[in-house]
Amino acid sequence: MKVCIAEKPSVAKEIADIVGAKTRHDGYYEGNGYQVTWTFGHLCTLKEPHEYAPQWKSWSLWSLPMIPQRFGIKLIQDKGIEKQFGIIETLMSKAEAVINCGDAGQEGELIQRWVMQKAGCKCPVYRLWISSLTEESIREGFENLKKQEDFNTLYEAGLSRAIGDWLLGMNATRLYTLKYGQNKQVLSIGRVQTPTLALIVNRQLEIDNFVSQPYWELKTIYRETVFSVTKGRFQTVEEGESFLQEVLGIPFEVTDVSKKQGKEAPPRLFDLTSLQVECNKKFAFSAEDTLKLIQSLYEKKVTTYPRVDTTFLSDDIYPKVPGILQAIAFNSIYEPLITPLQKGKLPKPKKVFDNSKVTDHHAIIPTNVRPNNLTDNERKVYDLVARRFIAVFYPDCKIATTTVLGKVNNVEFKTTGKQVIEPGWRTVFEKDKDPEKENEEEKVLPDFIKGENGPHEPSLTEKWTQPPKLYTEATLLRAMETAGKLVDDDELRDALKENGIGRPSTRAAIIETLFKRNYIRKERKNLIPTSTGIELIQTIQDELLKSAELTGIWENKLRKIEHSEYNARNFLDELKIMVTQIVNHVRNDSVNRSITIQDTEKIETNKTKKTDTKKKSKNANPGKKEIKNQRLESEINEITCPICKQGKILKGKSAYGCSNWKNGCTFRINFSDCPPDISTEELQKVVEKYNTERNEE
Repeated sequence: MKVCIAEKPSVAKEIADIVGAKTRHDGYYEGNGYQVTWTFGHLCTLKEPHEYAPQWKSWSLWSLPMIPQRFGIKLIQDKGIEKQFGIIETLMSKAEAVINCGDAGQEGELIQRWVMQKAGCKCPVYRLWISSLTEESIREGFENLKKQEDFNTLYEAGLSRAIGDWLLGMNATRLYTLKYGQNKQVLSIGRVQTPTLALIVNRQLEIDNFVSQPYWELKTIYRETVFSVTKGRFQTVEEGESFLQEVLGIPFEVTDVSKKQGKEAPPRLFDLTSLQVECNKKFAFSAEDTLKLIQSLYEKKVTTYPRVDTTFLSDDIYPKVPGILQAIAFNSIYEPLITPLQKGKLPKPKKVFDNSKVTDHHAIIPTNVRPNNLTDNERKVYDLVARRFIAVFYPDCKIATTTVLGKVNNVEFKTTGKQVIEPGWRTVFEKDKDPEKENEEEKVLPDFIKGENGPHEPSLTEKWTQPPKLYTEATLLRAMETAGKLVDDDELRDALKENGIGRPSTRAAIIETLFKRNYIRKERKNLIPTSTGIELIQTIQDELLKSAELTGIWENKLRKIEHSEYNARNFLDELKIMVTQIVNHVRNDSVNRSITIQDTEKIETNKTKKTDTKKKSKNANPGKKEIKNQRLESEINEITCPICKQGKILKGKSAYGCSNWKNGCTFRINFSDCPPDISTEELQKVVEKYNTERNEE
């Protein structure tokens, strides 16, 4: 008998139907020379510390670092898992061959390999490697089974990741909990979760310590069109006023009109991260929700494998495109969009089909199975995937950009306009048009003639610099993908992906973990760090634990292991050295630090208070408020930080901090402990009391 082992019962049923294993038994299907069984995701895991050494059962600083001589796996303690594993073990012991039908990725390979190792599989093993669960794809896969050995480096990368996470997570979590946790809460540290938290915390600190600066903009209205001065912003009102005086009462003259034709290519197909970003922007779905929805669509056979990090298709997909479009066209919504594509030969753009950009799997696209019985949210996600797929076969959008220059008494002004000449692929997204965004994108100017002149209405406007925006799940996913570097260019993003933190399939779970650990909370779409999260990051002195860029380098090494470009043993040896250094550094830390443990109830209370404060502030006089804030800011800036003795106290949006925070000063008093509207004298007393209590500890 050939034993097929799938990652879940539903997939096993699909495979069993295709290979002819029609008879259902307890835990497997049988027939036509096949037995098809399944796991429930992870049946095995790495052993716990005390299973390597009894002395590691109790938490002690002096038992760290915990580095086993040899790592081992164990069966997860669960009656259902133990029963299913027993069935798998029995089937494998009598098998002539085993076909690994696990999820076609690093995690899927690890799950199945551990089960086969634990079961003592001795027979030849083959690999089913497919990108969709359609009948056609599964049959093709069985006709082209691959050798298990072809995926050894994929397994090594998955194993190195699991061992690396164990080494860093187990040691660093115990280390920071024992040293700084006050015996109140486990302070969870992770190879990916901690630098992700650091991104959120550092953004919050940037906002808290941001001091808004005034600037002035000079604009004028000529023929109902706004022109901006080409000089840009004015840093002082005096400079702005002098330019305003130069243009008052003097006619505006058009000095140049230029038009430039251009093209815009269709948006790329989705990888998992870009789909999660789009769903968060459009529907406010969390990354975890989007992953569940696209996974469900994959299991319903209507979209391809979702855990991918490429936006390209391989050449072998091109012959299948007409069939996919035909299946999509059965829905009346898409039929008028697909009909024009069926009139001639489909294009094969290089920006879509590129074998060099595809490794294990291609971009997420629809399959040739008609979508039926989808939930409302599944339909929303399917619609995004389907429209992107249709759009890449449409012509580029042709646009015209107009630039008009003008001057008044040698002061130069400029305006630009944009007009869509031929919509091309934009036709596919007509239903998604946002009227406000459309106005921004398309700004049609009147017909200006060089040399014309006339009256205009100049004005000088005062504005204030704005702090960076809080992360949303969409912007955080992009930052994780590019190791903290925010980029809009697709090609640059591709280059940075190699050093991204986490994998597309795990980033959603990392964000959810931060919520569960009470390190972050959500306000509308914004991600806000809690006091515990902020203080944890400020307490961690080792950059390797919290730097997105450095963690991205580790991630790149794991990718290289997968492609036989880096040695797994070297990776683990480097990680063991790093863990040892971190343990020694923290264990010998003589500074008395502790981390505030903030529970969910308190977070919700603070959230309510903030909302109430915002409502009240809407009715306040903004001018008086600005003057009061500026006066208070300057007075506060005279108070010296009690920790570093170098920086000055700053008032942020949610706490008082130190101006020396970028250099590692951890001073922070939350507004919940010291209100934002107290006098400078009262704040001075609070700071002195803080210093006294700290010295007594």
